[in-house]
Amino acid sequence: MIETYESDDPRYVSRLTRETVALILAGGQGSRLHELTTWRAKPALYFGGKFRIIDFPLSNCINSGIRRIGVLTQYKAHSLIRHLVHGWSWFHASSKEFVEILPASQRIGGEWYRGTADAVYQNLDIIRTHSPRFVLILAGDHVYKMDYGSFLAAHLDKEADMTVSCIEVPIEEAAGQLGVMTVDETGRIIAFHEKPEKPAPLPGRSDVCLASMGNYVFNTAFLYEQVIKDADTPGTQHDFGRNVIPSIIRNYRVYAYPFREADTGRQAYWRDVGTLDAFWEANMELVSVSPQLNLYDQQWPILTHQSQSPPAKFVFDEPGRRGEAIESVVSGGCVISGSHVRKSLLFSNVRIHSYSSVTDSVVLPDVRIGRKCRIHRSIIDRGAVLPEGTIIGEDHDADRARGFRVTESGLTLVTPDMLGQQLHFTR
Repeated sequence: MIETYESDDPRYVSRLTRETVALILAGGQGSRLHELTTWRAKPALYFGGKFRIIDFPLSNCINSGIRRIGVLTQYKAHSLIRHLVHGWSWFHASSKEFVEILPASQRIGGEWYRGTADAVYQNLDIIRTHSPRFVLILAGDHVYKMDYGSFLAAHLDKEADMTVSCIEVPIEEAAGQLGVMTVDETGRIIAFHEKPEKPAPLPGRSDVCLASMGNYVFNTAFLYEQVIKDADTPGTQHDFGRNVIPSIIRNYRVYAYPFREADTGRQAYWRDVGTLDAFWEANMELVSVSPQLNLYDQQWPILTHQSQSPPAKFVFDEPGRRGEAIESVVSGGCVISGSHVRKSLLFSNVRIHSYSSVTDSVVLPDVRIGRKCRIHRSIIDRGAVLPEGTIIGEDHDADRARGFRVTESGLTLVTPDMLGQQLHFTR
């Protein structure tokens, strides 16, 4: 087990965060989410009733005291950029604090971003203008709450050149999906494999492995040296996990930082919502009485841009026509009119008309559900309009015949495109 590091001097950590520039890699396609990311990048995907996934690393930066942030975008970034402009452009230039959007713009050699390391390499001139002591590189497509100050303090305490945040993950979840590392008794990384089909288990634990969260701390000069070296190396994918980390662990001080709850030392909450089932499950966890991810934590708020919506409303109280939601999360602007909602999560401005039922489902913003519909164990994408009498999630063969996607676990995805409603150009 790796020992966790905690600093007892807030001013020491505050100095480290002020000397740091964070780069959030937000160009991912998220292909395993299928039609949910056909018209948006994975970091722009909605989560938790009112947020987008990108809000989590951004909020972690702000709450940690890191206020110089670049967001690197590439794949279908319109809705992501619009969200950043509307919700994250409130810094004043005079304060030298910022959230800057760094789109792939062929700054060097006429190429788009070819990998995570190349994305950083193509922005070295911008990083240099801020003269940071450390560069914090973050994946933009995971859901978690993390104090990056402790991460930086552990990096400095180990006198590391690079530090990788890590988490224990079941082997079957990591296989082919996550970078997996082996460490010695001091926490130094001695082996690293990107998305292996057969991850190496932890010593004495045949069921779990040590997986990378895709979050790294670099000493700035060392980062410059390594991404320039990678750019000059032929035959590389220009990726931190595939190329840079394996090439440096033998000759440099590269350490793992275990992501654990500061007060209990237990495994911290972290979700890679990279599949439809994982996305549905992570949202549905929030419906429980005491979910592990506490979105009501005033000490570590998750910030976002949201429309000015009226309160949620429940109308009609007649036999068979009662507006109600049980064990559910209902966001602002929703109207549940004479319908029944159970164990579901409704995003903003969802309208459900009379005599309908929604159970075990995630309904994204601006969805309209007509009368006498039955929706079970489904994801309904933003802006979809379900005609009267629509039944989803009860007969999987019928769902497939209508062009809906059904996962192996029996979860049904419905998007406006599947319904013949062409809304993607505004979403």
